[in-house]
Amino acid sequence: MDKEARIISHFTHALNGDDGALLGDFVYSKDLFIENVHFKREWLSMEQIGAKAVLVNLSDAIAMNATPLFALLGLALPKELENDEIDALLGGILSTCAKHGVSIIGGDTTSADKITISLTIISKANKKTLFRKKAKIGDFIAFTGSLGLSLKGLKALQNGGKIARNSRFIKPSLRIEFMKKSAKNLKSAMDISDGLANDLPKFLGKKGAKISAKLSKIQWLSGEEYELLVAFSPKNKARVLAYAKQTRTKLTIIGQVKNGYLKIPKYRAFKHF
Repeated sequence: MDKEARIISHFTHALNGDDGALLGDFVYSKDLFIENVHFKREWLSMEQIGAKAVLVNLSDAIAMNATPLFALLGLALPKELENDEIDALLGGILSTCAKHGVSIIGGDTTSADKITISLTIISKANKKTLFRKKAKIGDFIAFTGSLGLSLKGLKALQNGGKIARNSRFIKPSLRIEFMKKSAKNLKSAMDISDGLANDLPKFLGKKGAKISAKLSKIQWLSGEEYELLVAFSPKNKARVLAYAKQTRTKLTIIGQVKNGYLKIPKYRAFKHF
């Protein structure tokens, strides 16, 4: 059991285990975004750091087919940060929130050795809330977009290179329109934040899968992609593919849910930091 799973195992409430918690008509979700864990200050501008912190948090709400409305912001900043750097960081947070219709309604600030951003997103649950582990035997498994781009960007930065401002590592893509159109025809969904090799077992629970797609090591292991991992029944396959085409969303079917075990290629994990 890894450390994250060990920590989570101590919290056994029935609402735990999904991208967010559904309480009444609202979904609550939280992610941390921490310097030298998720980013290095020399790699991203302060505005980019603030913007990405918001995007990775909104991703959880989108994966559950919820509409983000409000946020609580926790901010811990090093004392050496200049006022213009703080303004740029907050500018990235506020502009990205505004773009997605999210208002910050409270939070807390303190000092720390490294930049730490914590956001609690409060979202309105739509007609159909999507959870993990709801896929049935025979359902198709697919992911949106392309996997591996975040890790490619990270490796370029680690090797002293530069990446484009719209690189996946800097600016994740949220598949909002695809989710809005296809949610009614999906069985299950989650966002890919820890890499497909780590997230697919969480998605399937105790079920297995037959993987028919040929995926590379980087596709299996690239974290912080924030693409959607979805499942849908064979009868809805044509509809889901049509919605993907309508929203110009690449959708890759990787296999089907089955009884038994999930066999994932045994790769040695990439070292990020």
